[in-house]
Amino acid sequence: MGPASCSRARVSDVAAWVEAWAAPVAAEELALSKAAGRILAADVTAAMDVPPFDRAAADGFALLAGETVGAGAYNPLPFRLVPASAAVQVGQAAAVECGDRLPAGTDAVVRLEHATPDAPGMMACTVAIIAPVVAESEVERAGSQSTRGGVLAGAGRRLGPGEIGLLASAGVEQVSVVGRPRVRCLLAAGRVIETGDALAPGAVYDASGPMLAALIERDGGVVVGRRRVKRSAAALRDALGFPEADIVLVAGGTGPGAGDESAAALAETGELAIHGVALRPGETAGAGRVAGVPVFLLPGAPAACLWAYELLAGQAVRRLAGHSAELPFAAQQVRLARKIVSEVGTTDICPIRWTEDGEVEPLAPFAEAGLAAAAQGDGFVIVPEASEGYPQGAPVTVHLYPGRGQTPRVTAGVQNNAGKRGV
Repeated sequence: MGPASCSRARVSDVAAWVEAWAAPVAAEELALSKAAGRILAADVTAAMDVPPFDRAAADGFALLAGETVGAGAYNPLPFRLVPASAAVQVGQAAAVECGDRLPAGTDAVVRLEHATPDAPGMMACTVAIIAPVVAESEVERAGSQSTRGGVLAGAGRRLGPGEIGLLASAGVEQVSVVGRPRVRCLLAAGRVIETGDALAPGAVYDASGPMLAALIERDGGVVVGRRRVKRSAAALRDALGFPEADIVLVAGGTGPGAGDESAAALAETGELAIHGVALRPGETAGAGRVAGVPVFLLPGAPAACLWAYELLAGQAVRRLAGHSAELPFAAQQVRLARKIVSEVGTTDICPIRWTEDGEVEPLAPFAEAGLAAAAQGDGFVIVPEASEGYPQGAPVTVHLYPGRGQTPRVTAGVQNNAGKRGV
């Protein structure tokens, strides 16, 4: 179907097409030290209790909690200090540091600030307790985090710093993680040069290539090739004929113009499943397969390329990497300071910014402001295809860019132009 056709695919149609085939790529074994941010392909179980013994959870003095009843600043209770290696008897306490094995005969730790030794340093032979504690205070029992054979982290879990630390504490050295999908990028945009080259008349610097590389990295993929391709059908057919990747992205040449050959080349080389999507920006996007490898056609205009990736191709990359297919942005319900007008039948991406009152207002649309709308905005609102937009004062779901919480800020460039769809 052509991009100008009234039967353009819905965004949900593309999502269903992706869901029908996209599954995490094969797992790989990876050293725990290199697994941060990766997705577990299998449960990780504990080969030992974690922690392996009862231990102090704070610096202080280990003793029997029941002996501290009545302790206070005006009623300090004295305890004779004994080595932590000894069994602590009635009326005795042992100095411990956080992580030390809990001495035998004790069931609690009094923190340092609630105790007063009778002499500085190692010369102290007694300690005065000035606050009572209950049994198990500042104590971490053996197996409290996980018992031998228990699941430390389940398959599908993203390994953050906390998970890495927990696995390391259990002696885990290697983990099975979802492999990183290999993504090949073909850039078919004309009059585009690399940053650093002299800018000839009529030429522009490439934005889509670096942008796609950053998006793919964020979504768990790895770029295995970024090649500039002539905008001819023959050149595109040759480039598509050998996918050599888990997924291929073609940026440029997707429109209805005489020099736009990406869709035809995909149809001739493999299968063109979708061409034309009810998405703004990104109407000329498409998708298909070559030799079983999924191929996504992304518009050459950088802003349209961005959103065709985020809502279409990005779903596939994220699924292949074992991540959720959902957009990787925090979402928040916010009141709309000015109305947003949209076209029924098209999923519309509307950039927004915070106002001084903690509401959001639309910025100039991407078609007018380009990538500046993304770089200078605080987030975006997705207007579904069945909606004509939102009235002033309506609650809307805002997808926030990283670090753009509810903090009013002044933006430059696009802030003075609300655009045709926000008045």
